[in-house]
Amino acid sequence: MISYRGFLIRLIIKHWVGPKFNQMRAIDEQRIWFAKITRLQLLPRDLSIENVQIDDISAEWIRPRGAAEKQAILYLHGGGYMTGSYATHRNICAHIARAAGMNVLSINYRLAPEHPFPAALEDAQNVYRRLLRKEYSPVAIAGDSAGGGLALGTQLALRDSGDTLPAVSICLSPWTDLKLTGDSLISNAAIDPFLKNTTLKFSATSYLHDHDPALPLISPLYGDFQGFGPMLIQVGQDEILLSDSERLAARAEEDGVNVTFETWDHMWHGWHIFAGLLPESDQAINSIGEFIKLHAKATAL
Repeated sequence: MISYRGFLIRLIIKHWVGPKFNQMRAIDEQRIWFAKITRLQLLPRDLSIENVQIDDISAEWIRPRGAAEKQAILYLHGGGYMTGSYATHRNICAHIARAAGMNVLSINYRLAPEHPFPAALEDAQNVYRRLLRKEYSPVAIAGDSAGGGLALGTQLALRDSGDTLPAVSICLSPWTDLKLTGDSLISNAAIDPFLKNTTLKFSATSYLHDHDPALPLISPLYGDFQGFGPMLIQVGQDEILLSDSERLAARAEEDGVNVTFETWDHMWHGWHIFAGLLPESDQAINSIGEFIKLHAKATAL
């Protein structure tokens, strides 16, 4: 059963936030609006935030008190590859950092349409390799929506280049199929209060830039996941991207990955962003923290 706060927030998203965002087609307008709707952030205490520059990539370290210095989570924000930043996702990252007791590095990878594929993929790989060179271990990689798909595509590229893969993958409502073939795009079209098919199509076109959407580095669903570490997938039962997560879980399990698949009743796309305000968000992030601590510790032994 959805919480009372969840019911109220869902109403606001359905009748105000979602319609306004999905009607926008000007990129600058979308970016400003996304920044506005994520401005209310209830950051946990006992952590420090540090802005850094990694080559040409702006990034932000979030460090909870007592975290091991050389353990890190690389976080890739969502936003359809066109919007979002470490600022819009600071709240998610801060709550994950506290729940896992681990430092989080959130980056501003380059965005489409100014920088279409493979710019974001290159940035994510470069930052991850920098962490390895600085002897961070174990490293988890996490992301929501497009960032979840990017986290998977980054690992595919790293594995094929012979790099050491992250100990853990965290995929929050990941966008894994830019061909847009999932059944839930139709079955959940009327019940997802936030994300709409028109927005997905617009984002996919902007990011692809004439590349084949079935390329695994773009749509990880069409790749293979052999060699990946344990994977946690969380998705809302009411999301139009539910099928992306369901098929990802099945595919990864076929490839021998240890998959934990969690579906959350009545939840919509992006509910994690309300951490500190929405009980369901806090519960999901606590589950993320326990998953990371369990599997990162096992990897370090």
